Amino acid sequence: MKKSLMALGSVLMLGSVASAQKVAFEEYTLENGLHVILHQDKSAPVVITSVMYHVGAKDENPERTGFAHFFEHLLFEGTKNIGRGEWFKIVSGNGGTNNANTSDDRTYYYEIFPSNNLELGLWMESERLMHPVINKIGVDTQNEVVKEEKRLRVDNQPYGNLITAVKQNMFKKHPYRWAPIGSMEHLDAATLEEFQAFNKKFYVPNNAVLVVAGDIEYDKTIKWVKQYFGSIPKGKTDLKKQTFTEDPITQTIKATYEDPNIQIPMLVTAYRTPSMKTRDAKVLDMISSILSDGKSSRLYKKVVDQKKMALEISAFNYSQEDYGVYFIYGLPMGDTTLDALTKEIDEEVTKLQTELISEKDFQKLQNKFENQYVNSNASVEGIAENLATYYMLYGDINLINTEIEIYRSITREEIRDVAKKYLNPNQRLILDYVPAKDKAQN
Repeated sequence: MKKSLMALGSVLMLGSVASAQKVAFEEYTLENGLHVILHQDKSAPVVITSVMYHVGAKDENPERTGFAHFFEHLLFEGTKNIGRGEWFKIVSGNGGTNNANTSDDRTYYYEIFPSNNLELGLWMESERLMHPVINKIGVDTQNEVVKEEKRLRVDNQPYGNLITAVKQNMFKKHPYRWAPIGSMEHLDAATLEEFQAFNKKFYVPNNAVLVVAGDIEYDKTIKWVKQYFGSIPKGKTDLKKQTFTEDPITQTIKATYEDPNIQIPMLVTAYRTPSMKTRDAKVLDMISSILSDGKSSRLYKKVVDQKKMALEISAFNYSQEDYGVYFIYGLPMGDTTLDALTKEIDEEVTKLQTELISEKDFQKLQNKFENQYVNSNASVEGIAENLATYYMLYGDINLINTEIEIYRSITREEIRDVAKKYLNPNQRLILDYVPAKDKAQN
């Protein structure tokens, strides 16, 4: 009885935390198509001004890959009213920080300021949108920056080309077949006019969402948003997204990738999965947790801890707007072969496909996702990005409050059935990610 009361108390505590985390927001759209989301949080004197553009690697010309990521850098170069090289000085000089990131589906820029600099943050983001300076010196400078980033994070990083190697084998029609870092040859070949046209097409109010979160007053913020963003012209180009449909994978794809930066081969199995917007994608998130989240997870406990067959093992659902990729990868230990490691992984996947997980494990799983939900909205920065993401990629901002209900409603039977639906040997890529031959001989 005492244990039952303690368990009940834990559930009630989790429920109260989740309830307290409910995110209130206001939203509206300017005449130029810019969607605006406001969230007030008076707990700290901090504000976030952020803009997410619905442009990522998948929107690029196949002969000009890397443009979206390139613009992540290029749009810090300066504007009509912010001199070249002054952006970061203005931000840091006013007690702020800023950054940006790019995915296959979107690009996100943000500033974090003391709340008395809200107007400055809004003006800077409106400048980036309305008055970017895209000239040869900026393009040439950022070209070198991006090349150095690719060398550092991809080309010279052990296993740095893992995502790229998987994507190019998993996708034949969809632009997901290349990585956001793109091709340096494509960037070198691009003209200034091509960069300017890309900006004019995608970095427009009707392809963006502005999120202002933190210690704000609604009336004043609405006034400043209209003042700085209201006069920016709507984009003229039709931005309807293209649809790319991949043929189903019906037999195992086998491929090899040689990496000169590694000494230990990596086993990679990958399965094409549905859009992040689907319920099945959320079930796959739970399956990942069962297989490899923590030292008590099935794969870690079996192949790393007990059998000492792998140095590392992981499973995760790489969710995207149109399709996802489900990865399971491992680094074999000692004399363990890639085939032997594959056999062990497949046994655990088969168990998920044929047996229900225990009630105890299911409760543990639900607790993990409750905790993740609370943590995802624990900071105003996280809330700002979540609001933008749920609006732009999911089409439902209130998922920031209700998505946890979807996870709570997932059943043990669904976990079994989704594993059976997507994680079959004839639906996957097996990639041998191995040391380059000349490296292996040294």
